[in-house]
Amino acid sequence: MSPLLTPARTRGFLRATAAAVALSSVLLTAACGASDDGDRDAKATAAAPAGFPVTIDNCGVRTTYDRPPSRVVTIHQHPAELMLALGLGDRMVGTAFPDSAVLPELKKDYEAIPELAEREPSFEKILDAEPDFVYGGYGSAFAEKEGRSRKAFADAGIDTYLNREYCGKGQVTMKDTYDEIRTIGKIFGVPDRADKLVTDLRSRVAEAAAEVEGEHEVPVFVYDSGDKSAFTAGGKGLGTELIRLAGGRNVFADLDDVFGDVSWEQVVERRPEVIAIYDYAGAGSVQEKKKYLLSQPALADVPAIRNKRFVVLPLTATLVGIRSAYAVDDLARGLHPESFR
Repeated sequence: MSPLLTPARTRGFLRATAAAVALSSVLLTAACGASDDGDRDAKATAAAPAGFPVTIDNCGVRTTYDRPPSRVVTIHQHPAELMLALGLGDRMVGTAFPDSAVLPELKKDYEAIPELAEREPSFEKILDAEPDFVYGGYGSAFAEKEGRSRKAFADAGIDTYLNREYCGKGQVTMKDTYDEIRTIGKIFGVPDRADKLVTDLRSRVAEAAAEVEGEHEVPVFVYDSGDKSAFTAGGKGLGTELIRLAGGRNVFADLDDVFGDVSWEQVVERRPEVIAIYDYAGAGSVQEKKKYLLSQPALADVPAIRNKRFVVLPLTATLVGIRSAYAVDDLARGLHPESFR
């Protein structure tokens, strides 16, 4: 089976240290009086960075950070790029599962970080990197059946954070992107950097949206992968919002999920005028995907196929992360080229 026709993508150092710290604390408490305890507490409070402690609720997990994490592993590319865009590369000790080519301005910093695995690394591999924080992009980052549950990390003394797109709260919008950036900025004690990044991304989105304001709403079908059925972007994912901002309409916005399978008969019925192809490693090249779509007799009368209208987006650009603002501009130019001449 070719990569194109493959089903959709699958989306004790710390324990010893914690034990040693706990033992030291017990011995010190036994040896010192109440006055010493008060002095030690005062010093600890004085040493806490400004703005801390910080308490964050994330996908049902509540975490209090006494200080910013200092050794971070990111699983999936969009969390890594977000960290780097905030100038936090010096905190990163491992990345995993790159989806697309990294943004040129981040490439050098990204390549300087050890890659732990081509896909999600094992729990043991992550522990080997000795992180105090693991940031996952897809829900599969913390797959319980793979031994990477958030509880397993917590039991090992490691904090975790999951990209909010996979918290299952409903349709994801650009506000979630901005909130994600600000939350990470808060956890790492760099809120000013986060605010500046959000301002820059908002401006990029506003400029693209203004160019297509009042234009015809173009019906768009997202093709991720698949042959027997089409794996596409549903209404809960950020992709639907990006298409809307770019002057289009996701023809499967009624699909109640971030991604899901639909029949080719449904694609024909909904008559998309443009097909947005998601580009990422392991699902066939863009050329293979185009060739497959154009070769299917059943799709011959679909306007997008008949007119060969495709827009290509790196998968990473369609997720809650810094690239989503770039995707709005790319989509707008693909849906309404006449507005950018």
